[in-house]
Amino acid sequence: MAGLEVRDFSAPDETRAPDKTKVDIVHMGGTSAARMALEPGWRWSECIKPVAGTDSCQVHHIGVLLSGTMHIEHNDGSAQDIQAGQAYVIEPGHDAWVVGDESVVGYEFDPGAVKEYAKGS
Repeated sequence: MAGLEVRDFSAPDETRAPDKTKVDIVHMGGTSAARMALEPGWRWSECIKPVAGTDSCQVHHIGVLLSGTMHIEHNDGSAQDIQAGQAYVIEPGHDAWVVGDESVVGYEFDPGAVKEYAKGS
């Protein structure tokens, strides 16, 4: 069918798995999407910072959470929780962590974030 491409996250093109993190990536139609799974106890500054090599997350995120709650705290001190069922845009310059004992599962759609997130140099 012209103009349609469907991909399945059960057969990703790439998987990244830093500490307490699993990111499955599919490439399609000149863009990419990611499914992320973050375990309880996950925190960007502990699990991804060693891979990213920056003091805070410098990725622009666009996505939606399917399960769990994630707390976002920007470098300027502003903070907010994102819960299952909520869509979000997160600007660069933040830390984030899983709240409680439920894993966070979500999808990311910003191609820049998908390209760079949890990827070592």
